[in-house]
Amino acid sequence: MSNGGDTVNLLGQPIGPAMPGWTAPPRPQRTTLPGRYCRLEPLDSSRHAADLHAANSLDRDGRMWTYLFSGPFATLDEFTAWLESREDSLDPLYFAIVDTGTHRATGIAPYLRIEPAHGTIEVGHLAFSPLLQRTAAATEAMYLMMRHAFELGYRRYEWKCDALNAASRRAGDPLGFRFEGNIHQAVVYKGSIPGSPHAFSLDGHHNIETGKVFPVCGNTWRMLADTRFAPHFD
Repeated sequence: MSNGGDTVNLLGQPIGPAMPGWTAPPRPQRTTLPGRYCRLEPLDSSRHAADLHAANSLDRDGRMWTYLFSGPFATLDEFTAWLESREDSLDPLYFAIVDTGTHRATGIAPYLRIEPAHGTIEVGHLAFSPLLQRTAAATEAMYLMMRHAFELGYRRYEWKCDALNAASRRAGDPLGFRFEGNIHQAVVYKGSIPGSPHAFSLDGHHNIETGKVFPVCGNTWRMLADTRFAPHFD
């Protein structure tokens, strides 16, 4: 039965609106998303590394990397190695943002925390070079990723950023994102513990996937920060 739009179980407890016919969407694939000002191409270090490194190098003081878990990269070789470690990942699923006028890659944007069973997907770890920042192509890139996710059938599209990153928070407003609160304690596993490249299981309640933001309690945070595990987490 229902109450004000929410389904109510046999105990009289509201459990949210009913979703008749709900089917889990497919996972996004490595496909090109074309647009007017830009196109999103599956990240390919052999095609995109040189253009991206040149564009990123215009950021002389490294401001674009302050709130990210990677970079800045001093050399093309160092940057290429980082791209190679991510180009085959399915979650996060990385795209290069290519300017349709110059046909050069100017930024990176991945889908992550892809949960088809729940119909949720996230965009994050956005690395926009000075050539892409505050341009129509930057806005269109986010629109293309958002549209594609909803066309696949996802119900919820999230964007997390550092709470101190004012520019990123402002950028989300015109795209229709709604602030829902802060994650006060979280970790990101680097995938560097031997034998655990894709995820690290601390115990039955903490299976921490590589590259994903994982909220933790204070005790777990201290356990990871104050032990031999510390170098493997951000």
